[in-house]
Amino acid sequence: MKKLISIFATLLIVFVMVSCQSNDQSVQHPCMAQDYISSDGLSDQSMGGIKMIPIDTPKGNFKVWTKRIGNSQTMKVLLLHGGPGMTHEIYESFEGYFPQANIEFYYYDQLGSYYSDQPEDLSLWNLERFVEEVEQVRVALDLNDDNFYLYGQSWGGILAMQYALKYQDNIKGLIISNMVSSIPDYMKYSDEVLAPQLPKEVYEEIMKYEDAEDYSNQRYLDLVTEHYYTKHIIRMPQSEWPDPVQRGFKHLNPDVYVTMQGPSEFGIKGDATLKGWDVKAELPSIKVPTLTIGAEYDTMDPKHMEWISETVQNGRYLYCPNGSHLSQFDDQEHFFPGLIKFIKDVDNNQF
Repeated sequence: MKKLISIFATLLIVFVMVSCQSNDQSVQHPCMAQDYISSDGLSDQSMGGIKMIPIDTPKGNFKVWTKRIGNSQTMKVLLLHGGPGMTHEIYESFEGYFPQANIEFYYYDQLGSYYSDQPEDLSLWNLERFVEEVEQVRVALDLNDDNFYLYGQSWGGILAMQYALKYQDNIKGLIISNMVSSIPDYMKYSDEVLAPQLPKEVYEEIMKYEDAEDYSNQRYLDLVTEHYYTKHIIRMPQSEWPDPVQRGFKHLNPDVYVTMQGPSEFGIKGDATLKGWDVKAELPSIKVPTLTIGAEYDTMDPKHMEWISETVQNGRYLYCPNGSHLSQFDDQEHFFPGLIKFIKDVDNNQF
């Protein structure tokens, strides 16, 4: 009996060793998983992947928070969160999918967001400065065109597009998720398509608060959350919103959000710094492999997202039929397989 057990153990060891030598990258072997999660020799090992990165700005030096998950030589994804002024927390669902695919990724709270420094100078909240911040983060994390995938969702999509227009030679792959390339087009879609879908009485009441610029009124906030957010931001009752989403909203920095986006959820109004932003005419200059992600119930027009993929030089479109603005939560069955396939295809020179 002991001899049989010994033989079985030997065969098992041989099987594992042979498995680890397999060239089939589609299978998650034990050795591959071990290599992926290993932090041995990495500079952030003692901090569990966290780095506070110094950022030089026209208003002084600050620090931003990043955290590495995984360890890949050729697939490293930097996540640009939405908002502006939101946090990395709304991407915690990525931990359920990227590790199995051996994709390394970085959480990153932009300057002004909860885990990073939060200076009070409102002049810092402009698109051009944020582009230079991303470039400083890229350099600090040693990301380059051999491994660097830039993912931007919502406001992060604006930032990703603007970064690519200036620094695309540093990027291996670009992902624009749930964001169109024109604020005027976004406002037109909101006014002509989304707003009329609201019940007539709800729309009229919301517009009364909008016209009075009474955006902090609790009744206004309740109406927007119940009738707009649960249909176009994340398609779940508010009581069922995932914990990362709840924390993300709780940690939102309103100074950054209002300065850049404005106080309204129905278009960008007032003197918000993103008002009038439009790069449609510049998109054909983007040559890096690009994935755009659109969703049926999104606040952004999914047809516009498809158009972006056809306008850049080397694009692909991922459609989430059950998703809204946060498709990483409400349409994971389409969102993650399509996103991972793009990253893998680019990595394998099959895009």
